[in-house]
Amino acid sequence: MTSVASSALPRAVLSRGALAAGVRAAVAAGGSIVDLRRDAWGHGLSEVAAAAAAGGASRALVDDEDAARQLRGIGISPVTTGAADIDPFLLYGLPDDRGTLHTDPVMRLSGRVMSTKPLRAGEAVSYGYTFRAADDTTVALVTGGYAQGVVRALGNRAEVEVEGFRRPIVGRVAMDVCVVDLGDVRVRPGAEVVFFGGRGVVSGELANWRTATGLGTPELVTVAGLHALRVWKA
Repeated sequence: MTSVASSALPRAVLSRGALAAGVRAAVAAGGSIVDLRRDAWGHGLSEVAAAAAAGGASRALVDDEDAARQLRGIGISPVTTGAADIDPFLLYGLPDDRGTLHTDPVMRLSGRVMSTKPLRAGEAVSYGYTFRAADDTTVALVTGGYAQGVVRALGNRAEVEVEGFRRPIVGRVAMDVCVVDLGDVRVRPGAEVVFFGGRGVVSGELANWRTATGLGTPELVTVAGLHALRVWKA
């Protein structure tokens, strides 16, 4: 087995450029109140509020008075009642019911390869052995499990991006890690594994997460964002 030490926390890499573009598209589509509840759907309240204000949103729906106090002075009026009317799917770059993205995702959720291991045909992985290899293959142990929002139901039902290729999550998702069938894709420990977002082949993968789990996109992206190491980039 080839391995490397790594934090169990996945990373939520957030794009300021995608956020600014999403705000412009969402405000242009109509409405004046942006939904910033649950720490801006896991994206980060202060950053999203500042971008929303700069993009023309006049009010923000937040959870409580503590959140409202954070926004005073940013140039956007916080409210704690009523409903938001700015499209959050455009704002945050989330896939619609058909899996289509109309703006670039603001969040890219990714883990890291902790170790790799050859798996022979017939051998199984993870708890309960819900996956057995049909052919000889290689699997990777990847940071990110159900404690960080990579829901248990995604095992054997969702895919990730590894080196530009779609590869399946296999077996049961554990608390802090999951297993990915690499097939013929060669990776080194420490390589990035993208769960959803970004501009690659799993940019709209949250739509598949919704189908696999029965949960809504707001729940999925919020829990993932709140439990990841968040990093903002241009």
